[in-house]
Amino acid sequence: PRITFIEFDGRRVEVVAKVGTSLMEAAIDNGIDGIVAECGGCCSCGTCHVYVAPEWIDRTGLADPMESDMLCIVDDLRPNSRLACQISLCGELDGLVVSLPEFQL
Repeated sequence: PRITFIEFDGRRVEVVAKVGTSLMEAAIDNGIDGIVAECGGCCSCGTCHVYVAPEWIDRTGLADPMESDMLCIVDDLRPNSRLACQISLCGELDGLVVSLPEFQL
């Protein structure tokens, strides 16, 4: 799937990811600034926080209870906040757009 990351400064970076990888892995594999991923995708640090574009929320789904607990520690939590490590990429997410928060720069 093609994913568009919108960095905090407004720069748009489009990448192509492998089906079955996480959004976090796609960001790391493509050098996206703002995805730190300190825990390596274990949902235990909150450093892969993204804002899913509103039109994609139905397809990515909302955070489960474990992810919601971790999101409570991030700055600038929004209704469309997700951890990129918890979004598994599939063909249905081709064209996904996510924005990155300022505090992860």
